[in-house]
Amino acid sequence: MAEYRGDALRVVRLFFGLFLYAVGIVLTIHANLGAAPWDVFHLGLTKHLGITLGTASVVTSVVIVAGSALMREHVGFGTLCNMIFIGVFVDVVIAMNWVPVLDALVPGVVMLVSGLFVIAIASFFYMGAGYGAGPRDSLMVVLTKRTGRTAGFCRICVEGTVLVAGWLLGGKVGVGTVISVLGIGFAVQIVFGLLRFDVKKIEQESFGETFRRIFSR
Repeated sequence: MAEYRGDALRVVRLFFGLFLYAVGIVLTIHANLGAAPWDVFHLGLTKHLGITLGTASVVTSVVIVAGSALMREHVGFGTLCNMIFIGVFVDVVIAMNWVPVLDALVPGVVMLVSGLFVIAIASFFYMGAGYGAGPRDSLMVVLTKRTGRTAGFCRICVEGTVLVAGWLLGGKVGVGTVISVLGIGFAVQIVFGLLRFDVKKIEQESFGETFRRIFSR
């Protein structure tokens, strides 16, 4: 019984993290200072492939997950939930009109930076559940494990590469985009450092491992 209660708490932690991640995304969007790096990339894909923004996001997620799996990073229950529920939660937060859309530079920068820190805290919660990192965070995890560099540095590298690719594809870049690229790495490093969270030490469960562990009891 105690083991099932432990899994229940992990699932609660996972979904709390995913919801918090969605709140962070809405904060960065409603700061109204420019698209985030991944959105710049998605917008670039829509121009060249003639697909919707949502489809571009899903296709990108599938490709990243496949690449992460080839590099032996576990794809688990949390990975799937990340792909599905963050988008759902973003729609919920926007529909509830909890976060105003700003139109001034200084308040926008404050909201944007706050959103980056919320995303970093959310990453701590959902990744710490151990059910698998999300598609984009899995790239940070793989690089952190393979290079031995900090999570913040690897996050900046991922976001910067995606930004350049998106810009070359024709995606629009704003001041908020640049702040996001530089700021997310620092936010992740500060939050993970304060919470003593080392992504290299977290063993993420695959679907198979989670299934066997639960149903073999």
